[in-house]
Amino acid sequence: MLFSGGQDSTTCLGWALDRFQRVETIGFCYKQRHSVELDCRQRILAYLNQDYPEWGDRLGEDHLIDVPALADIGETAMTEDVEITAGKNGLPNTFVPGRNLLFLTFAAALAYRRGIKHIITGVCETDFSGYPDCRDDTVKALQVAINLGMESRFTLETPLMWLDKVETWALAEEIGGKAFLELIIEQSHTCYKGDRSQRWDWGYGCGDCPACDLRASGWKLFRES
Repeated sequence: MLFSGGQDSTTCLGWALDRFQRVETIGFCYKQRHSVELDCRQRILAYLNQDYPEWGDRLGEDHLIDVPALADIGETAMTEDVEITAGKNGLPNTFVPGRNLLFLTFAAALAYRRGIKHIITGVCETDFSGYPDCRDDTVKALQVAINLGMESRFTLETPLMWLDKVETWALAEEIGGKAFLELIIEQSHTCYKGDRSQRWDWGYGCGDCPACDLRASGWKLFRES
């Protein structure tokens, strides 16, 4: 399970723990502009082990991989303290070229060595900020390439691919009830700026970056539905 500590990956972790007898997690340190999500992921894993006995028993080893080259080869708003804007190609400068492609490839390499066949990621084409490496076609193409290149039969699972944020909140509640929703609100982190000084009804964040706006609007509509 590619687990960043954000809302989407935490929801997907619950989805995986609800379906598989053993789930190992993998995270990445790529010189991102803040380490808040990395801190959150450790707290979330600790809470799952402590407060969710059935899920905790299914949690396997956690892996943290250093990929500093992503920051070294190009500046983005995810790796540099710069204003979040749209680039000349229309993509937001929060897009880190190659990030999800590399993350999934590293995850597959680790899965190969550990005899794991299912690789789960929280990418989504419905609420994806225009990132081309979050699209269903990209994931399907990468699955083919990885399986050919590693002579394997991995399945890249994308539980959120066709869900918007309202449906993602609803899925979390369906999986783990109110307690799991509260865990996501209190412990997961989505804000691009790494701000945890402000607490909103949907969680912590600056409240005005695109990630906060998406999470907040989804929560509002979810509560009204």
